[in-house]
Amino acid sequence: MGMIIVDAARNSTSYFWGERTSTIDWCEENYIVSNYIAEFWNSITNGVFVALALLGMHTTIKHHQGKRVFACYAALMFVGCGSACFHATLKYTTQLLDELPMLYLCGLVLYALVEIDKETKHGIKAPLALITMQATITAIYVFWIQSPVFHQVAFALTAFGGVGCGLKRLNEMQLSRRTKRILGRMHLLGHVGMWGGFFVWNLDNIFCHRLRSYRSHIGSPLDVFFQLHGWWHILTAYGSTYLLLWVHFIRLARLGHDHLFTVKYRLGFLPYIAMKAPKKVD
Repeated sequence: MGMIIVDAARNSTSYFWGERTSTIDWCEENYIVSNYIAEFWNSITNGVFVALALLGMHTTIKHHQGKRVFACYAALMFVGCGSACFHATLKYTTQLLDELPMLYLCGLVLYALVEIDKETKHGIKAPLALITMQATITAIYVFWIQSPVFHQVAFALTAFGGVGCGLKRLNEMQLSRRTKRILGRMHLLGHVGMWGGFFVWNLDNIFCHRLRSYRSHIGSPLDVFFQLHGWWHILTAYGSTYLLLWVHFIRLARLGHDHLFTVKYRLGFLPYIAMKAPKKVD
């Protein structure tokens, strides 16, 4: 794909985390900004995942909206934390902390949609099936096919399964025009974020050497705009969050509570589900 697999100039043991052991080394130049963080911008952009996930977790607790939805937001936070650890260290162990939580997040979303009602219908069967599937994928990836392509395909299939299950749930419900509008917007923004992120991720891989040349020529601080893997993190953080809001609102609609809630923005750019403000009566 054109990603930098060997970056010998800045992968020596003289740096804080020592020699790189990960199977991937992304396009950002290693240890340029800090001697303690291998890929500085790729690391700190994961803070967007954490901020959005914490806001979702807070909302879920505040409005008592269930452990399954809370677990999805918590998994999103672990995706950001694991990715930050990986990009900061470029170690194989932290690479797994980056990649595997993405699969587990999709599995939790799938479970939340399968068991969307307040009371579970499938008992131990649904979680056992999903745990078996995720454990099998993990074992194959860790012990047999240690290729990022395998992880990417498994992640994509699990993610598409979750989206398909969400669409199936929507077809089962009679929704108000307002709820359809909110769900449609969340779904659209989710896909814009995910596919937009995928686009810049590919640009970063394919044109890495050219991007490095541009960054070297422009210099700091404008070179940050050409750190496309960091932009992938930001776009997919928003895309993932909007899709989680979509799942969250589907569950509210299923429980008949959708008329009480809406989507708001903290600080103008952090989306979350909140109670509707009561109408003022003159």
